[in-house]
Amino acid sequence: MDTNLIIRTVRIDSESELFPSKLREIPNPPKQLYCTGDISLLELKSVSVVGSRKFTIYGKNVAKMIGKRLGETGIPVVSGLALGIDSFAHEGVLEASGKMIGVLGSGIAKMTPRRNFQLMECGLETGGLIVSEYEPFEEARPYTFPARNRIISGISEMLVVVEANFNSGALITVQHAVDQGREIFVVPGNINSQFSMGSNLLIRDGATPLIIIDDLIRELGVMPLDYTTEERKLDEDEQIVVAALRKYGRASVDIISKETGKTPASISALITILEIKGIVVSSAGQIHLAK
Repeated sequence: MDTNLIIRTVRIDSESELFPSKLREIPNPPKQLYCTGDISLLELKSVSVVGSRKFTIYGKNVAKMIGKRLGETGIPVVSGLALGIDSFAHEGVLEASGKMIGVLGSGIAKMTPRRNFQLMECGLETGGLIVSEYEPFEEARPYTFPARNRIISGISEMLVVVEANFNSGALITVQHAVDQGREIFVVPGNINSQFSMGSNLLIRDGATPLIIIDDLIRELGVMPLDYTTEERKLDEDEQIVVAALRKYGRASVDIISKETGKTPASISALITILEIKGIVVSSAGQIHLAK
């Protein structure tokens, strides 16, 4: 146990002016919050990112990309500090020196899973926040995790589901988000993957598919970073594709393939990554820069 962590923990009762206004409006709000870190983050516009503990490489990469992009833009990323998608979203935001908010299903002194204790500490060291409605030494129980999910969605303006199977706890968070009137985005997944069945069903039932990460930023009314700045962070292959699009303005996969000497399959994969990053737009077989 980190004694310093407990010393830094502050209790905020629901009557306090420091209690986040967004949580006052949700059904069954917590009576108090125990907070360690920058409490002012609770009043900023933020995005929750959730998903399954079991994941695919695709889900891992997308979660990190979302976290990193939001971090670059100064938007706090909220998650449950669980293993899997939650962790990767937080890792992404920390790569960008952004702010994370972790919501625990236990007391802060009994943080679980312990494997993510270092991730929690890194988040605090970079100006983030850890929140729990439970007293610092209270152990996690089966019912505390579903209960904490209402806080994950409640302190955010929108919820993003990256990858979720049929029985993922992320679906509980989705139900809370629906009850709270939060906007829900879902990353489309492979229809043959069990890890995406829950996610894809959410899209079928009306959730907004997340195709371009910057859509989250625009929905919050935050201007995305200048793309020329962002393009400098692309890897070599991605920069080659961007250079081809600057030359042609608008081009098909086949034209980009001939221009770059890369196979159409590899170009298609690169285009998908660049679309997720918000660098390019693909429509009716034609690709062009988003800006």
